[in-house]
Amino acid sequence: MLVKNIFSVSLILFSVIDILGNIPVIIDLKHKGVVVDSMKAAVASLLLMIGFLYAGEGILKIFGLDVQSFAVAGALIIFFIGLEMVLGVRFFKENEGMQTGTIVPIAFPLIAGAGTMTTIISLKSKFENLEILAAIFLNVVVVFAVLHFSDLIKDKLGDAGAAVLRKVFGIILLAIAVKLFKENFHLVITSGKKLAFSGV
Repeated sequence: MLVKNIFSVSLILFSVIDILGNIPVIIDLKHKGVVVDSMKAAVASLLLMIGFLYAGEGILKIFGLDVQSFAVAGALIIFFIGLEMVLGVRFFKENEGMQTGTIVPIAFPLIAGAGTMTTIISLKSKFENLEILAAIFLNVVVVFAVLHFSDLIKDKLGDAGAAVLRKVFGIILLAIAVKLFKENFHLVITSGKKLAFSGV
């Protein structure tokens, strides 16, 4: 069960990070003169994701939010990310002028961006921290490999191959978003009714 859960979380994070789909972006940054340090980018994204895994709930509590509510919001964001990947439309726009090095924009927001952070905290409503942590490590290893061999992978996949892969993982994300929404929405509604009944 542990291995199965780690695999499930790894697949979800892999889909959200979409490192293969971002290869064209990485290549473009290199062409623009951005020096990409694969190890530095991988370590930075690892620290960002682990930090949010353990501090995310504390941040939510400051704003009076629970994991289930955040999971519902996260499911909506994951849904739109999936739509972007499948339909080729653009809902989320990155800030211009952020191509200053390995940490920004490679580690953040390209790898450990808002979608990744939202997904991590959303997954806490269903999976154990250890399972998510293991999945983060596995994904960072893949991220490092892809960054290091990005030129070679781009040549092997080709534009068509990268596009197909992106759409496949987009469909997976849409299904994950629907499931995550279904599993947490009724908990939010139930919690809200209890609060209303108690007069809080």
